[in-house]
Amino acid sequence: MSKELTIEEIQDFKGKYPKQIWPLFFSEMWERFSFYGMRGMLVFFMINHLNFNEVVANLQYGATQAFVYAFTFVGGLFADKILGKRRSLFWGGILMIIGSVLLAINPSDFFFLGIAFNVVGTGFFKPNISSMVGNLYREGDNRVDAGFMLFYAGVNAGAFFGGYACIAIGKGEMISSLVPEAMRWNVAFGLSSIFMMISLLTFTQTQKKLGNIGLSPLLHLPKNTRLTREILTFVGSLIAVPVIMFMVAKTEYTDWFMYTIGPLAVLYVIFEMRNFSVVENKKIVAALLFMIFSIFFWAFFEQSGGSLSIFAANNLSDSILGIPLDPNGVNNSSNSLYVIIFATPLGLLWLWLANRKAEPNTIVKFGLGFIFLAIGFYIFYSSKLFSDGNGISSLGLFAFGWFIITFGELCLSPIGTSVMTKLSPQKLQAVIMGMWFLASAYGQYFAGLLGANIASASENSTNLEKLTIYADGYKQLGIYALIAGILLIAISPFIKKLMGGIK
Repeated sequence: MSKELTIEEIQDFKGKYPKQIWPLFFSEMWERFSFYGMRGMLVFFMINHLNFNEVVANLQYGATQAFVYAFTFVGGLFADKILGKRRSLFWGGILMIIGSVLLAINPSDFFFLGIAFNVVGTGFFKPNISSMVGNLYREGDNRVDAGFMLFYAGVNAGAFFGGYACIAIGKGEMISSLVPEAMRWNVAFGLSSIFMMISLLTFTQTQKKLGNIGLSPLLHLPKNTRLTREILTFVGSLIAVPVIMFMVAKTEYTDWFMYTIGPLAVLYVIFEMRNFSVVENKKIVAALLFMIFSIFFWAFFEQSGGSLSIFAANNLSDSILGIPLDPNGVNNSSNSLYVIIFATPLGLLWLWLANRKAEPNTIVKFGLGFIFLAIGFYIFYSSKLFSDGNGISSLGLFAFGWFIITFGELCLSPIGTSVMTKLSPQKLQAVIMGMWFLASAYGQYFAGLLGANIASASENSTNLEKLTIYADGYKQLGIYALIAGILLIAISPFIKKLMGGIK
């Protein structure tokens, strides 16, 4: 019987990556296939099969995604206090499988119930697998950014395949000869459930390689006491499902929820800060500032699942260089494809620059992220200059816009995840990671509001008029992104002091 590795032995690895990152990589990859496959279908399905108008679909999308990411804070909290990262991940996977299976059985009747199970499940799954990646590295290890870049490539490998395949099957653009028309959406959602099962099996079969990473924080307690707390957590999360279902179905409750959860999360962190040193608390404040800026980034970026989904369906051609492609599939997956191609090389570039003491710090990377985002949205705006008389523009130009935005995402998202693990005390790590995703929730929420605002301006418009309205909206978002990037770089000396030497 092989001896279980200690965390010190795991962190004492040679080369660029710890071997334990690979099971986490593949588990996250298949889970993201499931998540992004389902996400990419939401707006189109709501408009074309639930008969929502474009404004309501945008608001509904924003609400759904906001709850998904907001619940990661709850999942991180229970992981830190009761379940541990591993058990939280497993329980979250089970809930996501249930939700996806319900959607596969009857996506119209079980739409909000299936979404609710996925919301709660993602809350337990997502923050904990990310924080376990951070646990593979010692504090100060300059290889951690490269590790998160690799992990992020896994995220996007799943997002690429799931984002394209599920919507294409549902719309009948893929394997339509094999799937009866009446069953296309059942199969599309069913595919999401299958890959979630593969994700969970991947993790359960390989978790022994993680040593003592992610085990329950209550191992010192009597077994019965620990079991009682765990059962109460499981029961509580099941009770939360119908509550979330009701709140997701009624977008007017999203405002109340978002006005409440964020301040409560911040107050909880402030309460916990009394247990840490001044230096540690300054780092926590720096983490909160990064979260604030990330809200603005995701509010613009996440137009992908909302307004850009509608834009792709109405205003883009169906081919690139003569190759027939589903425009919604391109919208859902092109960004992920670029991440797969460029994430690892960019991560290795950071490592190469670090070895030569020339790597830009996290603040500069964040600023660059906003600048790339601004350029990409200006390209979306320019699509109106290349349209025909019917308001149909170039799918290739649209894909190029995502190419530019991808580098913005790579400068912010994996770097942000990495810096959260660096700035947060070990005992608060999952909570801070959960708050990082909570910031994404606010981004998703505002993305829905921004998308709804663009959609409302285009009601009763011709397709050509819609193209102009949507394109002008993206120009404004590009300007706001540029302002945010400049502001971040301007205050970088202040943030750098708070970070206490962390780059």
